[in-house]
Amino acid sequence: MMKLVASVLFLLAMALMSGCVPLAVSGAAAGGYFVGKDERSPAVIASDSRITTSVKSRLIADKYVDGFRVSVETYEGVVTLHGEVASSVPREQAERIAASVNGVKSVNNRIRIVRASQSRGE
Repeated sequence: MMKLVASVLFLLAMALMSGCVPLAVSGAAAGGYFVGKDERSPAVIASDSRITTSVKSRLIADKYVDGFRVSVETYEGVVTLHGEVASSVPREQAERIAASVNGVKSVNNRIRIVRASQSRGE
């Protein structure tokens, strides 16, 4: 139930920010500066933002992947996944989810598999 609530809140936040491409792509602090320094066209930046949002939303909604432990970056249609998971199942599932999103050219899966004690720094 918590995952469903978190998913709904995340999707609502993304919907409210849909007009804020610089904010969604680069963060609030560097938004305008980032877009001015990025060699991608505004259309490509918007497409990359849409891809990132779609991948992240699907990861959060997925029952095998803890979407809050996986970060998603998109550059010219190439999705890069970062994070830590407990086994190969969520790692592979995250890659399949990202690859299934319309507009994704390829997926660079940098998700690490770690034991639970390693992820908490013990």
